Amino acid sequence: MGKLIMVRHGESEGNAIRRFTISGDAKITELGRRQAHAAALRIKLKFRPTLVIASTFARARETGLIIAAELRIPIEYEAEFREQSLGDLAGQPYESVANDPSFDPKRSWVWRAPGGESHEDVLRRVAPVLDRVARQYPGDEIVIVSHGGVMRSVWAHVTGKWENAHVPPNCGIVVIEHESGRYRAPEVMYGESPARETGG
Repeated sequence: MGKLIMVRHGESEGNAIRRFTISGDAKITELGRRQAHAAALRIKLKFRPTLVIASTFARARETGLIIAAELRIPIEYEAEFREQSLGDLAGQPYESVANDPSFDPKRSWVWRAPGGESHEDVLRRVAPVLDRVARQYPGDEIVIVSHGGVMRSVWAHVTGKWENAHVPPNCGIVVIEHESGRYRAPEVMYGESPARETGG
């Protein structure tokens, strides 16, 4: 049986000021670096991963590098694991989503910012890559460092439903076991209290 150890990046500059990032170049804060070290130690105590795969966005790359260094395993990068694009809302406060008249909190996964992506769009982008990783490493434990929107979409992909899809806090960890092309229910290993927003 293989395991996908999903980790959200450490606190980013955008998270710290509660604004959606303007680009993928936003880095993690000092707190984010401490969170990444703590996540690495939690993984080290319970798992023996062979590889880290990180989103190409700087905040995920930095988090992934810290984890890979602590675990002494290689790191690769996957552009499709990047965060949801917020389009015209880039740089805006998190609260701007709730102020959009087209936003329905009961079906938030279908909402799309002007020029951006919905979480359904993210799922369509991420799911084939996740499935490929699971096929490529059927018996390995693989760490995937990505983003809140990506992890919410992955949860929906493996469970088949959006309702109650978990959005972890910074460096929250969700473990997904898989065997013979089938996923088991995701398990929240760390970060029981879900985050309120994605995209930072």
